[in-house]
Amino acid sequence: MSDETYAAGCAWVEGDYLPVAQARIPLLDMGFSRSDCTYDVVAVWQGGFFRLDDHLDRFERGCACLQLATPPRGTLREILFECVRRSALRDAYVEMIATRGVPRAGQRDPRLIENRFYAYAIPYVWIANPDKQAEGLRLVVAGSVERISSRAVDPTVKNFHWGDLVRGQFEAYDREADTVVLLDHDGHVTEGPGFNLFAYARGTLLTPADGVLHGITRRTVLELAEREGIPTRITRFGPDLLHEADELFGTSTAGGVMPVVMVDGKPVGTGKPGALTEHLRALYWNAHRGGAWVEQVEYRSA
Repeated sequence: MSDETYAAGCAWVEGDYLPVAQARIPLLDMGFSRSDCTYDVVAVWQGGFFRLDDHLDRFERGCACLQLATPPRGTLREILFECVRRSALRDAYVEMIATRGVPRAGQRDPRLIENRFYAYAIPYVWIANPDKQAEGLRLVVAGSVERISSRAVDPTVKNFHWGDLVRGQFEAYDREADTVVLLDHDGHVTEGPGFNLFAYARGTLLTPADGVLHGITRRTVLELAEREGIPTRITRFGPDLLHEADELFGTSTAGGVMPVVMVDGKPVGTGKPGALTEHLRALYWNAHRGGAWVEQVEYRSA
């Protein structure tokens, strides 16, 4: 098939590459029916995967935690690269998913079910696009729902248990905000729908320690800050710190470093994206241009 066939994206399902619009999973796959699955998302930017092996490490760890089998690392890499090559996308959102699979009739023992692997590449997805980032996000702290307990669902294993996050997002819309962050049972700040949160307060860059995904973008920002001599701390804190912070921003593969300029209807700092946030944002995207974190895709010639 031509590149045009895959222009909207390319998927890998049950051993075949398909245009993403034709990709389907079985209705009885327990990844769908019971959210018994894990996934990861890696970005391709200007033709290069960013921190691919770090994403694969996290994906394989998540699969091990859930006792899901995956293809060998080399096979995983080849499938992801081929999805991007066929799509010819230079800026892509690339997802890999491992599911429990389809049980035989009457089968309930998860140990006996053959696990499945799916992947796809689609045009890059933004939580907040560049124009919105220049303006800054309006954030609220959820009051109607708390983050699901890490004793029930391990937040360090990417999952589709988004019921709490979606409820929080609707609360944000009801309160005329863009997005939301949830608190845990003890009132500590955790994360938002698809992003980690950072607060710059009293000269230190802080990010929540518990109840959060160990985001690759989060890790990148911490490493960039360390290189710049910016003090950082992974710690617990409550929502009061968000109201006192000089700067706030979210981090995600789907958007990078995303400035927050308002919390619960009140401005953060000057009410505009902060200088430190903008500096880290620039460093983050500069890191996508080359270096040890970037692995170029060899596209097919026209």
